[in-house]
Amino acid sequence: MQEAHQIIQQTRQWIQNVVIDCNFCPFAAREMERNSVYFELAASSAAADILLQFFTLMEKMEEDSRIETAFLLLPEGWDDFLLYLDLVEKAEKLIEEQDFEGIFQVASFHPNYQFDGCPIDDPANFTNRSPYPMLHILREESVEKALEFYPGDPEEIPERNVRFAREKGLAYMKSLYLKAR
Repeated sequence: MQEAHQIIQQTRQWIQNVVIDCNFCPFAAREMERNSVYFELAASSAAADILLQFFTLMEKMEEDSRIETAFLLLPEGWDDFLLYLDLVEKAEKLIEEQDFEGIFQVASFHPNYQFDGCPIDDPANFTNRSPYPMLHILREESVEKALEFYPGDPEEIPERNVRFAREKGLAYMKSLYLKAR
């Protein structure tokens, strides 16, 4: 397995090259500049262990308000996108079961991300493709606050991102993605 530092650095590079530079998330730059983004590697590739680590990470965020958002990186054992989606569903259920609903939400990013109904080579898939499978934990209150100051209609962000990726094309989106690998 690659060293943790390298995996985190590649993820940071992806956030800069894709998420920030393409403005897929108009709030990411601020948090990266504030150094309020926390990165952690999964200690195991077993789903039960990952979910426990995910829960522990939410508790850590609850205790430490300096952590605005967190990435639990899954560099081993989660290449299968459909199995990963099952893990995301379990993480969402865990949020609900542990009374974190309304406090945290999970966003999903994966190297083989494919939107339902989209062909595998659709550039739109690259809006959610990342160097490693990951569970991204967001504070709901912070998302809501950021959306209050967003100049456009926040509901249009996903459609805008898809439009941008398709206008840029597959080669461009792949090149950004590969820069982080």
